[in-house]
Amino acid sequence: MDAPPDVLDDGEQSFVVKVRELGWFRTSVFGDDEGPGFSFTTGFWVNASQPEVIIFSTKDDIAHDVFGDLFRDAKAGKTLPVGERTDAVFANLPAYAFLVAKKHYRDLLGWSRWFYGGDDFACLQIAWPDRAGKFPWEPDFDTEFCEDQPDLTERGWANEIAD
Repeated sequence: MDAPPDVLDDGEQSFVVKVRELGWFRTSVFGDDEGPGFSFTTGFWVNASQPEVIIFSTKDDIAHDVFGDLFRDAKAGKTLPVGERTDAVFANLPAYAFLVAKKHYRDLLGWSRWFYGGDDFACLQIAWPDRAGKFPWEPDFDTEFCEDQPDLTERGWANEIAD
């Protein structure tokens, strides 16, 4: 955030200004043949001392609202429980937050990696349930949604759930 403006191109300057003004910025990536669309944050780590957040296969307005609420909570000192079912993400359904393995940063978190100058920041993946309330690692999860949110954890979602 402290780079002199003359060393940044217009896109980089705009990105930094938005993180300075709002505290965070949402980057959206369209889905394609290689995988589902997703959104992620930049700014939580530096401005709220909380991990960045990534979520797959949600509408842009929903991702933006979720990230905005999570940022306000983070600034107020509230943290997302990692590996635990929580109602702190969505208004009408549960979610889980899992630490993203660093091996996924290069492919998914480009702007955050640029902003932080590498991988020295934490990121949480938000996992959401199917229409019946089942999560991808649970029996009877709706197979229609199997490709909608890849597991970005180090050991697999089921192994990352807190006891």
